[in-house]
Amino acid sequence: MGSSTINSPPSDRKKLSTWEVTAISVGFMGPVMAMSLNGIGVAGLVGKAVPFAFAIAFAGTLFVAYAFVRLLQRVKHAGSVYALAGITIGPKSGFFSGFALLGTYVFMTTCILGACSVFFEAMLQELGAQTPVGLWLLIPIIVSTAGLYLNLRNSSAAARVTLAIGFVGILAMVVLSVVILVKVTGGDSLASTSLDFQTLTPAGNSWSAVMTASVFAFLSWAGFESGSSLGEETANPKRTVPLSLLLAVIIGGFLYVFVMFAQVNGFGTDEKGVAMFAESSSTLTQLGSMYIGQWFSVLISVIAFAVAFGAFLSSSTATSRLIHTLARDGFGPSTFANRDSKTFIPKSSVWATNIIGLLLALALGAAGRTSVEIYYWYATIATLCMVVAYGMASVGAIKFILKKDSSIPRWETIFPLLAVGYLVYVYFIQVVGQEAPYTYFPWISGAWCLLGLIIVLAKPRLANQIGRKLTKEDIE
Repeated sequence: MGSSTINSPPSDRKKLSTWEVTAISVGFMGPVMAMSLNGIGVAGLVGKAVPFAFAIAFAGTLFVAYAFVRLLQRVKHAGSVYALAGITIGPKSGFFSGFALLGTYVFMTTCILGACSVFFEAMLQELGAQTPVGLWLLIPIIVSTAGLYLNLRNSSAAARVTLAIGFVGILAMVVLSVVILVKVTGGDSLASTSLDFQTLTPAGNSWSAVMTASVFAFLSWAGFESGSSLGEETANPKRTVPLSLLLAVIIGGFLYVFVMFAQVNGFGTDEKGVAMFAESSSTLTQLGSMYIGQWFSVLISVIAFAVAFGAFLSSSTATSRLIHTLARDGFGPSTFANRDSKTFIPKSSVWATNIIGLLLALALGAAGRTSVEIYYWYATIATLCMVVAYGMASVGAIKFILKKDSSIPRWETIFPLLAVGYLVYVYFIQVVGQEAPYTYFPWISGAWCLLGLIIVLAKPRLANQIGRKLTKEDIE
């Protein structure tokens, strides 16, 4: 979205470097949270081939990132997935992409509440405390209340602190991975198997299973494009931002595959080890206890909780701002269009975001679902909405390249075409061959995106108007 004087940084403010923008993008991806939870679902689908599934998701994410990298080299100001779609395809596509992204934000905010509960329960378990059934339901209430308090005060300090804690967590995660691999290699591990490099292959799994598993892995890169909003805070945005996003994806990719390789070997690659992996509630805390000690496990769980809380602040803020923007431009209740006269915070949107996320989390909890299920179920729906939004950006890149006056060689259309192919297959594979409740999720996310399409068709002038305002960018 276009910048405003309210959000513009002071002219004398120190400009962000490429590595600083990269660090912010990696931080928003939440590697500690991703590596604690996302491998569990993958292990349940492909067994010991978890690192391979992450490698496939890594390749797919690189193709998706292409659209952002190439187009942001030509966008004059801050970019976003819906801005890129709107600029290249048209305002209505910008609105549709923004609506799909809103679904991602809403469901992502909810799933993070589940993640906070998972890490809190893991900490109590490592401390030997008995956790009464249903106690975890209090955690989303506490987290949502604390998040509401901070978001209503625009506490950027809290976000910076949790981001810093996240990088401490990455360091701890890498140390744990190295310790695991050293002990497994030296035959001094708790696993019943030796170092297994077949984990970097399909290991007998069908491509259907691998691609299905890659959905959980793909979630680990969610937010890699967050640095695109920092263009105006860099000295050379057309170089710094695209390079930073690419570096964030690459760093995340190598980090994820390495950590997953360590984790699957830490549990063991036989049937018993894979089952332990797939049934874990938080892999980093469990492996930390197994290979280093209880103190390290507690440390990891505390760090992971802080990272999850920071992710909740970021996700809920993004959700409330997008709700406010849509309402301001004519879509949604007018009360969401208002900002506080002193803080400029859209308080009604902030309240709505926190209440919706909390109610969605508690609804599944009241139905007897666990905190892990709340994380995975809503995370899958969020990811599938994100697949649609990212797909629109890739289609936009294809259209831009094929323009007569495009400065990008036409042979490069292969990259966004591969991205679209990957995203379509990832979505399609969720519809067929799955068991309930996972068969429901693509239909839920599809219904959300279909609603956005219906709005475009039923209210074309409104969609066009909002799309234009969402995509106030120039492209060269």
